[in-house]
Amino acid sequence: MPKTIIEPFRIKSVEPIRWTTRAQREQLLAAAHYNMFLLPADDVLIDLLTDSGTGAMSTHQWAAIMEGDESYAGSRSFERFRRSVQDIFGYKHVIPTHQGRAAERILFGIACRKGMVVPNNTHFDTTRANVEFTGAEAVDLLTAEGRQPALAHPFKGNMDVTALEALIERVGREQVPLVMLTVTNNSGGGQPVAMENVRAVSAVCRRHGIPLYFDACRFAENAWFIRLREPGYEHKTPKEIAQEMFSYGDGCTMSAKKDGMANIGGFLCTNDDKLAQQEKDLLILTEGYPTYGGLAGRDLEAIAVGVQEALEEDYLRYRIASTAYLGNHIAAAGVPIVQPPGGHAIYLDARAFLPHIPVEQFPGVALAAELYLEGGVRSVEIGTLMFAGAAQMDLVRLAIPRRVYTQSHVDYLVEVILEVWKNRERIRGLRLTHEAPFLRHFTAHLEPVGGVVARPAGNTA
Repeated sequence: MPKTIIEPFRIKSVEPIRWTTRAQREQLLAAAHYNMFLLPADDVLIDLLTDSGTGAMSTHQWAAIMEGDESYAGSRSFERFRRSVQDIFGYKHVIPTHQGRAAERILFGIACRKGMVVPNNTHFDTTRANVEFTGAEAVDLLTAEGRQPALAHPFKGNMDVTALEALIERVGREQVPLVMLTVTNNSGGGQPVAMENVRAVSAVCRRHGIPLYFDACRFAENAWFIRLREPGYEHKTPKEIAQEMFSYGDGCTMSAKKDGMANIGGFLCTNDDKLAQQEKDLLILTEGYPTYGGLAGRDLEAIAVGVQEALEEDYLRYRIASTAYLGNHIAAAGVPIVQPPGGHAIYLDARAFLPHIPVEQFPGVALAAELYLEGGVRSVEIGTLMFAGAAQMDLVRLAIPRRVYTQSHVDYLVEVILEVWKNRERIRGLRLTHEAPFLRHFTAHLEPVGGVVARPAGNTA
């Protein structure tokens, strides 16, 4: 079998990308206050800010869109959407939302109160914010292996089950409205959770009568890693693995902008009839009627097809292999990354990459800024700016949009990253000049500490 990774699709439509010079990018970055979110997309060459809603839809999804039923209530598009979701996730109630954070807000807004505690392997940004907005505490219980970026371990996304038991014992079962597992663990480097760990967490929850929910954004990638790495699953299909995984839980939140393969949408699932009714009541108030939930019928159709396509073996094989190709090439040159490479992204270890920049000067943001200056590559910091004191690591995530970039784009990324690595000692830290009270990384303003160090002209792409 040839070793070259090829995309398991043909390109039917193309979108031009714009080239800029380093001098132009210096001006653009300063105007954006050194915040990747504030850069105009037209001025980005390779956009790895997120894999959320940035993928390319298939011909089958576009065909399904044409059949969208835009009826306000009881549309046939909702019925197709519900059947497709239940086929994989298995939960009784499927409630559409406009994206994942809307599902989080509804779930936590109903389940959580001040003084409560929500354990997770690692909360991502919107999950943590929606928990904390209710007055509850978001607690990360990542396994010890997951806190060591350079360590190669097959399931670094696992939850520390002993720590979960201790937390429930300490605060009391009545103060834990639910336990959550994020699959794959985005904040922890895109690392998967083992089925063995899912079962163990589920057993603790069952023993204490606490519901277990999944943050299921990248469930298909997690299923593929289980197939590759966990004994006993090598001959099971990704769908069979996903179905078993969700059988251990009581519900989920989902951003269909990830492994739903759609540009917008999400859903909230539960087996609890009473909770489902409360969720639907709140949904009507803030999102829309329960058979559309803030989405057009055509969006429901795209998701119905997309969640199934995300489980196709040819796609997952290519997806995971192409991400690993990027990670392995830069790691071979000495670049510190979270090992092993994740499914949807490569995470650069900014603290190891830039040891001369103290944590309070945001090494992850500084590294992301230099990647943009060097090659027009937009990434995102996952660390001290995003999570403040809760940050256990300072990472730069290179999130790969689904079915968008080719192998030559990945080779270009390797060149840019290695050039930045070569000149890393010239990079300086940043300081905050403006921040919002919640999710500050989206709108923060920063500036270089001590000015920008001049360096020889590198890549002028």
